[in-house]
Amino acid sequence: MTLTNEAVVAHLQQLLHSEQVHTDPLELQRASVDNFRKLQNIFDVHTMREPLAVVYAASTDDVVKVLTFAQEHGVNVVARTGGTATEGGLESGAEQSIVVDGSRMNAIVSVDAYNMQATVQCGVPLQLLEDKCREVGLTTGHSPQSKPIASMGGLVATRSIGQFSTLYGGIEDMVVGCEVVFPGGEVSRIKNVPRRAAGPDIRHIVIGNEGALCYITEVTVKLFPYMPENHKFMGWTLKNMTTGFEALREVMVAGYKPSVARLYDFEDGQLHFSHFAKPDECILLFMAEGNAGITAATEAGIHELVAKYPECQPVDPALIEEWFNDLVWGADKVLREDERIRTTRNVNRTTEISSDWGSINKIYEAVIPRIRAEINGITLLGGHSSHSYINGTNMYFNYFYDLIDCEPEEENDKYYFKIIDIICEETLRFGGSIVHHHGIGKARAKWVREEYGTSFFMLQSLKTAFDPNSVMNMGTIIPN
Repeated sequence: MTLTNEAVVAHLQQLLHSEQVHTDPLELQRASVDNFRKLQNIFDVHTMREPLAVVYAASTDDVVKVLTFAQEHGVNVVARTGGTATEGGLESGAEQSIVVDGSRMNAIVSVDAYNMQATVQCGVPLQLLEDKCREVGLTTGHSPQSKPIASMGGLVATRSIGQFSTLYGGIEDMVVGCEVVFPGGEVSRIKNVPRRAAGPDIRHIVIGNEGALCYITEVTVKLFPYMPENHKFMGWTLKNMTTGFEALREVMVAGYKPSVARLYDFEDGQLHFSHFAKPDECILLFMAEGNAGITAATEAGIHELVAKYPECQPVDPALIEEWFNDLVWGADKVLREDERIRTTRNVNRTTEISSDWGSINKIYEAVIPRIRAEINGITLLGGHSSHSYINGTNMYFNYFYDLIDCEPEEENDKYYFKIIDIICEETLRFGGSIVHHHGIGKARAKWVREEYGTSFFMLQSLKTAFDPNSVMNMGTIIPN
């Protein structure tokens, strides 16, 4: 039965404690967007559809109650924990939408140093878990730039990746098991075992589902020994990205596992390395960590491989370590960046894609000139590769532009969508993937059929099977 908006809120207040159901107008405004439309919060200009309420779940049982109610009455559910999404996944995709916030489900259930795994509720901030693990000489190995403010449920839901992925893998390589709630209130728990061959790996229905299939309430992730005393830093300057990609490929194909492997073009590199790199120089850098013998061998092997490219000139490892120590973005940096945008009207955005080794440089060389030619107001345009594999790598396009004859609420239509379209068009033309780790959200959902090709049938079937009434995050991954 369809309910009025007022009735939806009233029913939620009866299902849970009334203080768990927030309808403050300012809170609803801020919940109407994520970092995809961050200018609306920065400039306090709101044009997006607002949720009817923000519901703060305190337990799996709370989530069951809300999702059962949502299924019965066709109310759209937007899952949220840390709120750091960047691709529009937290926008309300239907007239009757509620945000179900799991940030109060913030218990660390266990840190099991013997079995090398930790179990946490969805709202546990990654930094909190990492700090707890460090107390016993362990690490999650997961360190996205949002580490101080992102939460575990959202990281799993968006198929997150961290800055040490070349060694530890993405979140999909770390998740051992999980508990989730499906529309209608069905609770499913995937048990914690290192591997099994009992059919398809159903963890991957959960990992990366972006709240479009289910609500993640608990996750178990692997842990690793933490040995910062063995860290090794390496860096080189060079004149072009082509050589850099070749060097990166050699390192990966040779089987080395540095925790960090990055290649910056000259323009993006100037944001970080201008104190030692010339304006026309690219930067290639690596970090090795872990066991002392492994890190020493990794360092020696990488130096041997890069030495095959005379163009690569080594830099002082202390300079790379200095960069490494300032990688993460906490709330303080976010506030400073928001203030910079507010006062200068100069906006910084990023878009990440992936490809095999044979195509990545072609995509880079196709995208950069198109953006320069087609987008007005560009003040910086570059990119870097930051996650590499034996069969390819990613590309992180980084761009700044001035808002010219444009109000903040118009920014996406006049700039961001046009840039995303260029990047997606060229990436798909060369056979790459339009999204490497931030999720499709609603920002790139229109490209999903081309991204999947004939396998879109499988994705569509999952949505139909697990969310038959389409109440989970409408418009995310699969467009309305």
